[in-house]
Amino acid sequence: MSKVLGLDIGDQWTGIAISDASGLLARPLKTVKTADLNGEIESLLQNERISTIVVGEPKTLRGTQSEQTKKVIDHKNQLAERFSLVEWQLWDERFSSKQAQQLHWGRKQIDKNFEHAVAAAFILQGYLDYKRAQAEHI
Repeated sequence: MSKVLGLDIGDQWTGIAISDASGLLARPLKTVKTADLNGEIESLLQNERISTIVVGEPKTLRGTQSEQTKKVIDHKNQLAERFSLVEWQLWDERFSSKQAQQLHWGRKQIDKNFEHAVAAAFILQGYLDYKRAQAEHI
């Protein structure tokens, strides 16, 4: 089976998460400089069986688009054009960064840089849960 990638694209840093082969569980993978994202995706597509890439869509709390939303959508569209052999999805990421910031592993907070990858895992897990629920209703 193929895997799904999750991206939390920011101006400076992008968190990357990956699903297991069954598409049930997301795990944080790494955080990379957003400027290096193309090369990272290329490498992941060569080394993993990835069918879909889910990009966190940073909507406002009211569900509307902000300037950041537009930047992320533009970036996602550029990536989708370059890497057109995989499916691309936008996924509402409201609260994923806050969840990642509040997460404690053991007693110390997670590394600030790894937080982006954890946020990507929250985004991806939401998408995977939704897809599984959809499949169960068919």
